[in-house]
Amino acid sequence: MQDQQLLFFCFGSGSSGNSYFLGTQRSGILIDAGVSARTIHRHLRALRLDFSNILGVFVTHDHADHIRSVGTLGERAHIPIYATPLIHEGIDRNYGLREKLRTSRRYFEKGETFSFHDMEISTFGIRHDSTDCLGYKIRTCGQCFVLVTDCGEPNPEVEQAIRESNHLVIEANHDEHMLLNGSYPIYLKQRILSPTGHQSNQTCAKLIADNYHPGLRNIFLCHLSQENNDPGLAYQTISEELLKRGAEAGKDFFLTPLHRIRSGPVFTLDAQPVRGAVEFADEDKDKDEFQIHLIRE
Repeated sequence: MQDQQLLFFCFGSGSSGNSYFLGTQRSGILIDAGVSARTIHRHLRALRLDFSNILGVFVTHDHADHIRSVGTLGERAHIPIYATPLIHEGIDRNYGLREKLRTSRRYFEKGETFSFHDMEISTFGIRHDSTDCLGYKIRTCGQCFVLVTDCGEPNPEVEQAIRESNHLVIEANHDEHMLLNGSYPIYLKQRILSPTGHQSNQTCAKLIADNYHPGLRNIFLCHLSQENNDPGLAYQTISEELLKRGAEAGKDFFLTPLHRIRSGPVFTLDAQPVRGAVEFADEDKDKDEFQIHLIRE
């Protein structure tokens, strides 16, 4: 992937399904596959890619909204499915998979760093109530990309990854006030707020601000709750906290909440500062709508 533009896009980021592409217009990887294989295939065509261009699927954890189509991708499209032994055990036990993994499963250990084609992939632990849960730090095309989703209480590994990242995808699941005053039952509120639950806008803002550095160019907010969050509120909470630390969204870094239920846009990732306003999408629009959106200086 050297000497090519690094591309990132999201097929969906929420309880309905999570999946992300990182690569170039020649090849790349998926992180999680919680949306349908048909949806992934349809939108890969926007970059003139096919399943044959996907080098592997790297799984963060075994909850259904992150693994729904790994069986189809692994066994029918013959794409290797990479995860820790514990995550693979969780995948095997998940009744939401129509097709179980057989020949496509691949293993690595949590905390391991390994070469994968033109990528250097490092994994680190995340606190979440799954069988196992990982973050990914990926170095490629001269950039460092970090993904941290479904995280409860932050840990030093997450903090260190943020300090090394140029491009960060991180969970901003809920606004604490909206959650506490919302319609969710008490047990679900307690689960979300627990140390192994989900990260709030407020926690996300402090975590990024405490570990912000000038090399961090793009921040993508993922896994926003439909009931207990709002993209504009998430943006405001994170941007205001960073502004207190002297970093301005749209000037020093680019900040965007990712769509929960529809794909796109596509971002180019490079080391240059970005400029431009954030547009918050209407998620009631046609889910098949997909636009190429290049973010550059």
